[in-house]
Amino acid sequence: MADKTLTCLECGQLNRVPEAKLGAGPKCGTCGAVLVPRKAIDVDPAILEKAARNDDLPLVVDFWAPWCGPCRMMAPEFSKAAEALTGQARLVKLDTQKHQSAGMRYQIRGIPTMVKFQKGKEAKRQSGAMRDGQIVAWAKG
Repeated sequence: MADKTLTCLECGQLNRVPEAKLGAGPKCGTCGAVLVPRKAIDVDPAILEKAARNDDLPLVVDFWAPWCGPCRMMAPEFSKAAEALTGQARLVKLDTQKHQSAGMRYQIRGIPTMVKFQKGKEAKRQSGAMRDGQIVAWAKG
């Protein structure tokens, strides 16, 4: 089995993880943060960009804002999906109110919007709130 490259969602360091160890809670060699969290993690634009560009696991991003009702309704569903997808994809959240330039950079027109990055490119996107099972099916597709 091959190693997978993962960006630490805390410090931004690139790490190599054996594919067989993805579900075993691998940690960053620099800061010790969990590399494959079982929940959705808030990230900043710099970490998002680096992870989207370098990671071998699919990266699913929820672009949201605290004032958005559908975003708040989807948040626990997104976290449940993150747990269901542990080892298959990483789910992260980016607050478009706090990081407005990221919303513009990724051309987010409505929230919540999910974007799936795979092999350094945007693979697909979906706007609107979804339930955990829908998120899992969408992320796997």
